[in-house]
Amino acid sequence: MYELKTKENDSSVIEFIETVDSPKKREDAYRLLDIFTETAGYPAKMWGPSIIGFGSYHYKYDSGHEGDAPLVGFSPRKAKISLYFATGDTEREALLKDFGKHTSGKACVYINKVADIDVEVLKALINQSVTFLKERYPTT
Repeated sequence: MYELKTKENDSSVIEFIETVDSPKKREDAYRLLDIFTETAGYPAKMWGPSIIGFGSYHYKYDSGHEGDAPLVGFSPRKAKISLYFATGDTEREALLKDFGKHTSGKACVYINKVADIDVEVLKALINQSVTFLKERYPTT
């Protein structure tokens, strides 16, 4: 049986941020922590060893695979900062047009630094993702 590696845990968010090598990336992580906490309305929790998540929802796929995931989150990785939003949300692409310098994958949006993006659009992305997931899945 598949065991999900990225689970909510009791590790300290602040201690994790303090391990970020780059002072600028660490500063951005604290800025994102404030923005996500205020906008999502959930306290920050560690998910796995390196994702800072906010809120949670329980998903179940047609295949029977199920688990829990944060509603939104971010991770200050070495190369880029990963921002985690809902997958399958068609509104995301429209919001990303005005977001600023970024690249994106299925669930992640990648940025180099907070200064490259429009923080108001980030807040809209957070709100949209939380709303989208709450309408579709049980949340905690």
